[in-house]
Amino acid sequence: MDFDLFLLVCNYIGTIAFAASGAIKGFDKHLDIFGISLLAIVTAVGGGILRDSIISRFPSALFDPSSIYLAIFVAIIILLYFVGIMRQNSKIGKNKQKMEIVNVSYDPTRELYERYNGLFKAYYKEKYGKDVNIIQSHGGSGSQARSVIEGLDADVVTLALENDVALLEKVDLLEKGWIDKFPGSSSPYTSTIVFLVRKGNPQNIKDWNDLAKKGVKVITPDPKSSGGACWNFLAAWSYGREKFGNDENKIQNFVKNIYDNVTVMDSGARAATTTFVENNQGDVLIAWENEAIATVKEYPDKYQIVYPSVSILAQPTVAVVDKIAKNDGTYQISTEYLKYLYSEKAQEIIAESGYRPYDQKVLKKYGNKLDLKMKLTKIDNFGGWKKAYEKFFNEGALFDKIYEN
Repeated sequence: MDFDLFLLVCNYIGTIAFAASGAIKGFDKHLDIFGISLLAIVTAVGGGILRDSIISRFPSALFDPSSIYLAIFVAIIILLYFVGIMRQNSKIGKNKQKMEIVNVSYDPTRELYERYNGLFKAYYKEKYGKDVNIIQSHGGSGSQARSVIEGLDADVVTLALENDVALLEKVDLLEKGWIDKFPGSSSPYTSTIVFLVRKGNPQNIKDWNDLAKKGVKVITPDPKSSGGACWNFLAAWSYGREKFGNDENKIQNFVKNIYDNVTVMDSGARAATTTFVENNQGDVLIAWENEAIATVKEYPDKYQIVYPSVSILAQPTVAVVDKIAKNDGTYQISTEYLKYLYSEKAQEIIAESGYRPYDQKVLKKYGNKLDLKMKLTKIDNFGGWKKAYEKFFNEGALFDKIYEN
């Protein structure tokens, strides 16, 4: 082989390899096609352009843009692979004759949907004369959203954060306006953040400031993968606002003191509960209210709940994954599945499971199980999830600065 041709082939192979690595990273960060292409180009030819600029030479990639075109082509192929081919290869085997749907949810809802699914199957059979099979998938809310983006064949999602569901809209799996499709901004139930401590409360934990004391061992999941962990962080920040007003430096230092006491940071809320309850680690678990209620119900002689003076109204969000459900012919039943969550019977199950039902009459009926007088901030106090996520949880945002420093 001619040596010049050999160098050209090696150059193209290197360009493809670097462009692919950049495109994959862009897809992992949920960038659109333009962002993925730009990252592929920078990774493939950025080093050469920088080298040529340093030695005062006109960049060869700009003189002959074939490498740039190749990088864009690779980015498109990578995007098609992950969004298209990978979804087909990763489908949870559906049998349309059996009317099967998949609900991708977050960690602590396992028991809730075990009960609800039985109720819904009976309702659907009576109304339409058809059997339906419901497959559940559970994990950290953020991880679950990424799994759907990467190909998990979800008909519906019932996730911990509106922001996690909104990620699906960015890749056109959800139609615009999905948040208004169901009542309460598509939140059929809410919860809040409380403390689970060992019986007798040996560390005398009463409020968020006690979690910042030296020597207190805190358990909470990771906001990078867990929706509940994001609510935990914002609840702590809300207390900081109450105590320090608008002094963000003091709030940040206060929250940092809490996270300096975190001894185990699991990927999801259920894993964090396991660490605290079954592995007997930590003095206090920052937990979903429903998760804490379930634990005390199971172990009444070992654990108790402490309600802090300030917390946050946590609003898990549901949605039909429009593109997948329509493609699979399950759009009608998927819509019915989420709509029925607002029925009185379903709201009763929701309340019995320790959640705060959307139906105010049912909520009032079960008010003795919950602290309804507790001061709760809302995500709107943070400017909505888009602004909150950008400020606190994106790469390099405040959580990274607090936890890494």
